Amino acid sequence: MQILKKFFKSSVKDQFEKEIKNILGLKPGNILLYRTALSHRSIRDTPDENNERLEYLGDAVLSAIVADYLFKRYPYKGEGFLTEMRSKMVNRQQLNDIAVKMGLKKITLYNKFDGSLKSSQIFGNTLEAVVGAIYLDIGYDKTKQWVLHQIVMPHMFVDDLELVDINLKNKLIGWASKNGKILSFDLAEEKIESGRRVFTISAVLDGEILAQGKAFNKKDASQIAAQLAIEKVGL
Repeated sequence: MQILKKFFKSSVKDQFEKEIKNILGLKPGNILLYRTALSHRSIRDTPDENNERLEYLGDAVLSAIVADYLFKRYPYKGEGFLTEMRSKMVNRQQLNDIAVKMGLKKITLYNKFDGSLKSSQIFGNTLEAVVGAIYLDIGYDKTKQWVLHQIVMPHMFVDDLELVDINLKNKLIGWASKNGKILSFDLAEEKIESGRRVFTISAVLDGEILAQGKAFNKKDASQIAAQLAIEKVGL
């Protein structure tokens, strides 16, 4: 019986490592880091078991790598342009879309019966946590190469992003005004998660919530809400 248990655990571990390698394109060293990175707080309550701490770390590492990439790609552009481009590349909705395309949704551990998670950016948050895990596992230089080859090059089309209007909120406001509708962006919730303040902003159209965005600052949360609302009304 004991032998069967060990065999089962070994098989599960081997399968998990195989999935990690197939989706992330690297062989994990410390497998526990990746299991934690892929565990949402809806199934793991404590900070040492869920991915929120790794998300915090990965957010900073990813932002630094993208900032460095943009700084070298655009040697003659100013701080405002670089900041806006970084926002386009690492905003929550963008990262969520990339995470789903990469296949992270298949191996993320979360409460699939919680309907509120379906419209959230948990997979983008998971991607940041994975970046944090990779950084702790293989160091900054190798993580930088991984981010460039697995995220930036295949998924972040920088030339196209230059043409994207990042201020989706203004676009939605203009559409509402033109069509005689009343639009507002209201703070729905503000709470502390893993020591960080998280804001949820609602895009409210004619008194009804059209979409909601969640981020670490009100501006990003508003932009996410605006993007989701724009998709909903078909703009």
